Amino acid sequence: MNKQIFFYLVLILLGGCDLQKNKNYTESSPKPNIILILSDDMGYSDPGCFGGEVETPNLDALANKGLRLTQFYNGARCCPTRASLMTGCYPHQTGIGHMTNTPADFAQHDLGIPEYRGFLNKNCVTIAEVLKEAGYTTLMTGKWHLGISDKSKWPLQRGFDKFYGLIPGASNFFKPVYPRGITYMNDTVSVSDDDFYTTDAFTDYAIQFIDEAKTENSKKPFFLYLAYTAPHWPLNAPRKVVEKYKGKYMEGWTKLREARYERMQEMGIIDEKWDLSPQDWRDWNTLSEEKKIEMDLRRAIYSAMIDQMDQNIGKLVSHLKDQNILDNTLIIFLNDNGACAEGGELGGGPAEQLDTKEGYFLSYGGAWANASNTPYREYKHWVHEGGIGTPFIAHWPKVIPKENEGRIVSEYGFLPDLMATFVDVAQTTYPEEYRGNRIVPTSGKSLVPLLKGENKPIHTEPIFWEHEGNKAVRLGKYKLVSKWNKERETEWELYDLETDRSEMHNIASQQPEKVNEMEKMYEEWAQANHVLAWNKIQKLYKEKNSSEKK
Repeated sequence: MNKQIFFYLVLILLGGCDLQKNKNYTESSPKPNIILILSDDMGYSDPGCFGGEVETPNLDALANKGLRLTQFYNGARCCPTRASLMTGCYPHQTGIGHMTNTPADFAQHDLGIPEYRGFLNKNCVTIAEVLKEAGYTTLMTGKWHLGISDKSKWPLQRGFDKFYGLIPGASNFFKPVYPRGITYMNDTVSVSDDDFYTTDAFTDYAIQFIDEAKTENSKKPFFLYLAYTAPHWPLNAPRKVVEKYKGKYMEGWTKLREARYERMQEMGIIDEKWDLSPQDWRDWNTLSEEKKIEMDLRRAIYSAMIDQMDQNIGKLVSHLKDQNILDNTLIIFLNDNGACAEGGELGGGPAEQLDTKEGYFLSYGGAWANASNTPYREYKHWVHEGGIGTPFIAHWPKVIPKENEGRIVSEYGFLPDLMATFVDVAQTTYPEEYRGNRIVPTSGKSLVPLLKGENKPIHTEPIFWEHEGNKAVRLGKYKLVSKWNKERETEWELYDLETDRSEMHNIASQQPEKVNEMEKMYEEWAQANHVLAWNKIQKLYKEKNSSEKK
């Protein structure tokens, strides 16, 4: 092993240990409240402040008074993203190397291997567990999706004082029912309100929890994790909001992509040097008029889901203003993975259920997802930029310099940085042990320097991804990425993201030494974190299913 690779391996194994002494934020004022808002399956360019035509005035306002990070990364899929987001570790280190278990089968993704159990293990800590030790009231509303089989794996048992939301990953928005229904604290509750809508309920309970926390102790800071399920399928939205968007998408996905691409360049969200990736699907004009109307409706409902989420974010921010606590509240908004192509090119689920309160698997399809991810390649599941790039907004009036309001930041970061950031602003430490268990070091770095206006890279070490055999390494301006296929486990592509973030010009053959260097980094990381080849994982699933049938 050469010295450079050894150096990177040490960084990987020890990454984040400097947080034991991380005291970058040393204000003498009261500790800030922290609100982490996560949307679900939204595309990179969907919000208005990232180039979309969807009405998101409240997110836009947060961006205009805060910062937009244009190169922040998620984990490509709901479960691994949440595992990494909540713990500051790579998902394999948390026990969720692939997916979490489901209401249909509490052991569906449990392979009996520490890295692939389907729930958070005890060798990681959640943000809630860390901040609770630092004197925070810890609140959560929305989607958990980090363990379901028994209450020991639920939010209240992983550091949260209060919880209202979904333990599994998805439900009908109007009529969530067991086993994909609502849980309040540790109890299943039924929904009988004809006007119920999950996005609204998650916000209302978030506000209620904040008020209760401030009534109990007005001086105590709170951490709120608000994990919306919008705009994840099923396509469910209030009809009055859907009406705003009906007919707006009758020109199709090609023109939508082109309009967004131009607008994103004008806004400075993307570089003019970056090409618009190819359209993955058929031409809009090949559809029948009837199919165009259906596809316009699918897109209209999807946009309405984002719109309704934005209205709720506005409701929350207004409440913070009314309570005079907005200025010293750090608000972070991001999304869990790239736009979702599940359901095929033209979406899944019966068209007759659209614009009703019925349905479960109702999706808008790959053609619209391609537009949502403008200008990037691929989707949820994959680790090209369309799968892992997220819109990211940070708002904190007390700390972000006035002259930096509205600034677009191009330095890159990833999910574990949020644990590091919250440890920093809470003026606490990341534990080496917690409740008798040795804790994996976090891989994140604090974003506080960026929030304060520094203009330098957060990461000089490599960062990594793996999901379903799709894998990547980012090191400086270079990204090494491979899309899994059953014939070849690995086929590396290399991109210079400074000049080509849409990943249109593979330079692997021109720079084989860089490919070899970064491939070795990936192999060292995968070995250190017991990341198994996807072919191996599929074989284990097959063996597990065969043995269960006997």
